[in-house]
Amino acid sequence: MEYLYYLANASLTLRVVQFLHGKPQIPVSFVTVIHQIDGWVVRVKLRRHVSPQEDGDIRAFLSELGISYEPKMRVQMAFWSLEAGQCPVDVMRRYQVAIVSHGNPEKEEIEAFRQQFVRGLGYCPETLA
Repeated sequence: MEYLYYLANASLTLRVVQFLHGKPQIPVSFVTVIHQIDGWVVRVKLRRHVSPQEDGDIRAFLSELGISYEPKMRVQMAFWSLEAGQCPVDVMRRYQVAIVSHGNPEKEEIEAFRQQFVRGLGYCPETLA
């Protein structure tokens, strides 16, 4: 079971990470966070199916923050490669996607990415707010 959502900015992405950390009963296998020029893609893969009630709660929360996402082939290939155990740096090079986190995401990883990106640009684009 998995959830794949598009989020508009870093703050919303951080809320998803905090939500998952605050719900240890959700059997998260891994979370992949990808930054795109126009927003963020978050994929949450579960170890097992959850009850319809839990599924509905997770979907409701994610739908409040973003929209369900259908990845383009390049992003889908990156997801498959990461799931197969390939190194994130190799996957980023091969598919030209910015993988911010894969595995058990920490708030600090997203914050560090945001700070480095903003420092490099010299301003803060809306997607990194």
